Amino acid sequence: MLLADKVAVITGGASGIGRAASLQFLAEGASVVVADLNATTGQAFLDLAGERGFSDRVRFVAADVSREEDVARIVETAVTEFGRLDCMFNNAGIPGALGPLDEVKVEDWDFTMAVLLRGPFLGVKHAVRQFKKQGDGGVILNTSSGSASGGGAGPRVYSIAKAGVEHLTTVASVDLAPYRIRINAIAPGAILTEISGQSDAEAAERLSKAQPWPEHGLPSDIADAAVFLASDRARFITGQTLRVDGGLTADSGIERRLSRGESWGSISGLHHGTTGLKSELRRLKPS
Repeated sequence: MLLADKVAVITGGASGIGRAASLQFLAEGASVVVADLNATTGQAFLDLAGERGFSDRVRFVAADVSREEDVARIVETAVTEFGRLDCMFNNAGIPGALGPLDEVKVEDWDFTMAVLLRGPFLGVKHAVRQFKKQGDGGVILNTSSGSASGGGAGPRVYSIAKAGVEHLTTVASVDLAPYRIRINAIAPGAILTEISGQSDAEAAERLSKAQPWPEHGLPSDIADAAVFLASDRARFITGQTLRVDGGLTADSGIERRLSRGESWGSISGLHHGTTGLKSELRRLKPS
């Protein structure tokens, strides 16, 4: 087991990529604190983990990663319940503010940045404080996106925030290396999750055409990458963004194949993802 006796926090850990990562970390021997805003999916995850025999190594915390007191409480739970912290996986995210920048409300911009960029910052801050207390290093993972390196593959504000996540990762790696704290980001490509239309055959077909690789990605593909980066096998890797995307960002035809005008670019409003909060979406009229 690659993560035997490790203790991890995974935010957004009750659905999508986070759920897959939480299950894979548990299967690899880690104890996991699953943090998520959605208490309903959180309980469902605890039930699933129990069915697989992981009850003694998993805890759930209902938390909003944009709130510092919540992030501090997540880390404290790991230490209280399992004695230490070895890996902080800042994965929680939402599509957030949608539409062209001139259509985005300031409050929606602020909310999106609070979840997608402030959240990872707070995760870094409080994980590092705990790692320094322990004195034997640690691992931080941040979820970025293929859209961070180009504006056409995702919502505009989301893409900007994820570019910030990658730069946060790079900058922090320099400061943290002397403490043997590694920090890396994972940039998923076209991954079929609840948000992208997990039970929608049309969405699956569209995502399968998004990159050179002939099939869309699965949450488990990102989970496998996270397990590797969290393990001692990645001991000399820090400050990097691992693109797990089937060649998506290597292909200049991405905007065409994602049908930009028929997806994110044609929707405006605020998308809350799988948080359980109601999204406010409207389709834009063609210009």
